[in-house]
Amino acid sequence: MCLPAFVDGRLPKGIHQASWKEIVDVLGFSTRRAWLLEGLQDALAELARSGCRLAYLDGSFVTEKRDPGDYDLCWEMDGVDIAGLDPILTRVTPPRAEQHAKYRGDILPNLVEESSGVPLVDYFQLDKETGESKGIAALDPRCLP
Repeated sequence: MCLPAFVDGRLPKGIHQASWKEIVDVLGFSTRRAWLLEGLQDALAELARSGCRLAYLDGSFVTEKRDPGDYDLCWEMDGVDIAGLDPILTRVTPPRAEQHAKYRGDILPNLVEESSGVPLVDYFQLDKETGESKGIAALDPRCLP
């Protein structure tokens, strides 16, 4: 596992498997990012507690942007005890204010993205402005320290 260097300010195209330590070391380079990482860690711990084995990190958080507004995360539902999951993580209708207040980001199951008709993990890999492919990070929530 190793996050590649940024290319033109973002991860190169593809899904890049990463450890929590790599996420913190590579993406936690500002005070704002460290604060967002605290919320992300809480969200991942809740997903792990409920059986999640894979999550994908996207948004300006996986770019060189110094102070992203939040992070975007989608998670695989296989093996997850949805009934035991924090209900805030099942309330996915925008603006997701409860998610932002508690976890500091947008957290969605990997379902089909409505406007594009593709799974969210695939939608995450498209630059919304250029339509080009871009990279995202993947990690196992069960591997947090």
